[in-house]
Amino acid sequence: MGGCFSKPKPGAYLPTVELKIEVVLPEKERGKEELSASAKGSPRAYQGNGTARHFCAEERLPAPHPYPGAQDYVEAAVCHIKDLENGQMREVELGWGKVLLVKDNGEFHALGHKCPHYGAPLVKGVLSRGRVRCPWHGACFNISTGDLEDFPGLDSLHKFQVKIEKEKVYVRASKQALQLQRRTKVMAKCISPSAGHSGSTNVLIVGTGAAGLVCAETLRQEGFSDRIVLCTLDRHLPYDRPKLSKSLDTQPEQLALRPKEFFRAYGIEVLTEAQVVTVDVRNKKVVFKDGFKLEYSKLLLAPGSSPKTLSCKGKEVENVFTIRTPEDANRVVRLARGRNAVIVGAGFLGMEVAAYLTEKAHSVSVVELEETPFRKFLGERVGRALMKMFENNRVKFYMQTEVLELRAQEGKLKEVVLKSSKVVRADVCVVGIGAVPATGFLRQSGICLDSRGFIPVNKMMQTSVPGVFAAGDAVTFPLAWRNNRKVNIPHWQMAHAQGRVAAQNMLAQEAEISTLPYLWTAMFGKSLRYAGYGEGFDDVIIQGDLEELKFVAFYTKGDEVIAVASMNYDPIVSKVAEVLASGRAIRKREVETGDMSWLTGKGS
Repeated sequence: MGGCFSKPKPGAYLPTVELKIEVVLPEKERGKEELSASAKGSPRAYQGNGTARHFCAEERLPAPHPYPGAQDYVEAAVCHIKDLENGQMREVELGWGKVLLVKDNGEFHALGHKCPHYGAPLVKGVLSRGRVRCPWHGACFNISTGDLEDFPGLDSLHKFQVKIEKEKVYVRASKQALQLQRRTKVMAKCISPSAGHSGSTNVLIVGTGAAGLVCAETLRQEGFSDRIVLCTLDRHLPYDRPKLSKSLDTQPEQLALRPKEFFRAYGIEVLTEAQVVTVDVRNKKVVFKDGFKLEYSKLLLAPGSSPKTLSCKGKEVENVFTIRTPEDANRVVRLARGRNAVIVGAGFLGMEVAAYLTEKAHSVSVVELEETPFRKFLGERVGRALMKMFENNRVKFYMQTEVLELRAQEGKLKEVVLKSSKVVRADVCVVGIGAVPATGFLRQSGICLDSRGFIPVNKMMQTSVPGVFAAGDAVTFPLAWRNNRKVNIPHWQMAHAQGRVAAQNMLAQEAEISTLPYLWTAMFGKSLRYAGYGEGFDDVIIQGDLEELKFVAFYTKGDEVIAVASMNYDPIVSKVAEVLASGRAIRKREVETGDMSWLTGKGS
């Protein structure tokens, strides 16, 4: 039986202790008991600072009324059956909100019309293989159920009733669902008696990024009702980390992926400011920095990465940051307002920060070793076009050089000295020169690490040790779509997918990672989208207008398209992602002509 847990650590969040809930699972779910604790592993409330902390059952998430009345629903004729052809989508109005109407294989489906991730209009997305793919960030939803099938994001779409009468299409929907535009999947709760042992958990998840959170949620969605503990170095509950560099003055509570009440309701325990220092795989036990020990049955390692820092003279001066937390980001904005900001590194993080600070800082300068920003990732031509956009927004570039020294006045940063002998005025400096896997605590664990410190896993996200899984930025895994090449893809969407696969395999479901990589960045109100895995590309075929930043770039290796990027060209990246995800190869000659008829999809 699972239980609830508290620990004498400041900021630790503890869900309810005295919560007894019976979960009745569908027949197919009842066999998933592999992780039930043995008698000795049954948890109990741990007395922290002399008091056990309790949350009452009344604090759970509000449930919809069990017997909704007719007045809670709206029904209307939305179109004639001949108004939509097969493969078409249309937004229709129901009075209380819009619905996405889809016609596929002669059948009509009605779903929520906005992607729950960031609110993209799904009518502008791509309909293919019984699912609709978001035009912005690539999340996929099953049109028959509304279920989220590929990431990013956590929630699914509402599915509404459709009926045909006298050649008219009627949709019936709950008013609440129309307004919410998102649906959290049904989840089991932690069946938690008040007696037990505090020193053990059924599932321990190290890291509360996308991989850790999705793993916990997937376990609950699959009917797992035993104890789940997540632990993090952070002081916050899981939050939307990619937003940190795109919107630096966003407050922690605005970034939260789930409210506190969610973790209480589903008995998902989160230990904040909790650092794991050793993992003992033989005895299935982890030790925290403060000496606290916790046994586990199954372990997910999702520690993420640690930013690289400068090793130059003066590296210890004040007001030099790597952006890891909301507090870091907030401080950078405060210090940069009306002052001089220097960004070291012209990768995604550095360029996002530079773009955001242009309206806040007196000056923004970027220092980079390469000739152009994003060169290794997006190629010379796209990198140069983006660089021009930044220069048009007052960003000054110092390329093909690096930092020699950081000079301070009264301990605070005043100047950045470059190897090219230039001296740049600076009141705040943000370092974005890459990251290394945060796996130092695993060196003596017996879990295999590669020469760079990454955790190699198989398609099921299993490490070299049975019962120990890993996911997220710190892993290398076989990319099915690129002939199982072992890769590291440190992106938000991929971490979600890996977290789900790890959870499914903790439950012995034999799931394999098959997600096609999809990522995005936003600068000056423009979004760049990217799908595939372009490492090692030998040519870039560009259609559209780079000068106008309305283009699509196809990255090829030999005769094959291996990645695509676009700006102001939606939903081309989602269309290409669907083609590649379906297993079809795209040949170089198909994209060289400029004829995109092979990609044509229907939407309205």
